[in-house]
Amino acid sequence: MKGVRRTGRAGRHRRAGRTDVVVVTGASAGVGRATARAFGARGAAVALLARGRGALERAAEEVREAGGRALPLVVDVADAEAVEAAAAAVEEELGPIDVWVNAAFTTVFAPVAEVRPEELRRATEVTYFGFVHGTQAALRRMVPRDRGTIVQVGSALAQRSVPLQSVYCGAKHAIQGFTAALRCELLHDRSGVRVTMVQMPGLNTPQFGWVLSRLPRHPRPVAPVYQPEVAAEGVLHAADHPRRREYWVGGSTVATLLAQKAAPALLDRYLARTGYDSQQTDAPADPSRPVNLWQPVDDAAGADHGAHGLFDDEAHPRSLQFWLSRHRLPLALGAAAAAVLAGSAAERTGTRRSPRGRTTRRR
Repeated sequence: MKGVRRTGRAGRHRRAGRTDVVVVTGASAGVGRATARAFGARGAAVALLARGRGALERAAEEVREAGGRALPLVVDVADAEAVEAAAAAVEEELGPIDVWVNAAFTTVFAPVAEVRPEELRRATEVTYFGFVHGTQAALRRMVPRDRGTIVQVGSALAQRSVPLQSVYCGAKHAIQGFTAALRCELLHDRSGVRVTMVQMPGLNTPQFGWVLSRLPRHPRPVAPVYQPEVAAEGVLHAADHPRRREYWVGGSTVATLLAQKAAPALLDRYLARTGYDSQQTDAPADPSRPVNLWQPVDDAAGADHGAHGLFDDEAHPRSLQFWLSRHRLPLALGAAAAAVLAGSAAERTGTRRSPRGRTTRRR
């Protein structure tokens, strides 16, 4: 099949009660890697799609070690025919696809005037069209069965752009619009297929070590930074509860998107002052650093960057905001129950019986 290369045999183990077949694009590193591993821990059969053969093999081993089955496929998501062939291979070897997670991307860190046309085209083909190709391949299989879930890994930058990331912001905005249109179509058709989007905060992924950058200093995620496992938790929750149109992960995502709704012009000025320094470390850029825009940097055996990047020292392993978001209904019910109990207690405290048995109020 064109554009698809199997890199190993699917594992055999699957946990009892979990029969999901899951596809994760961009599965060799970062959020995709952490997400594939998390689905594996559930006992799912996971198809891992990425360009880098070496890291893909190791990611598949992690899925198997976690308790799932793994089918690693070397695929460039910018190639629509290759993605379609990969989807066919997944269903042939693992069965009908239940969940498709689009997470693959590449980008350029540079001011708009310094981004070359071929770089913009390539990054958009991977980051935007890669999501479109994956979504269409999933729909071709899910719609006839009237079931299935598509999870788009988004970003706060899908709704609020920042300087130096016009390429990434443009692609994520496009994904947001594409997904909203698709959601309307599925609702019109009363389809059982669900699509949802998870907006992420700054994450400690390897991309900052290999992204094409023309910045004078080493690029970094905007603080506060979260570990990719936090993002993976958000993806799994969205896959389990896909009726919500989108999820926000991280307090910084909530703050950014609310500020964008309330005062976008003020946020423009704030980011104009802070956006350059907040996206660079103090270390000068290394001109010899690897770049993954055109070719994967984790293709050779042993060239594995894993899920984490360079910012473990400051990255948060969990998000209180997302925990509260996940449990908002029980918390609301608990708060309501507490209010009722408090009111009842106040009522009892505020009344007393007279010696003749009459109830009187304290004044």
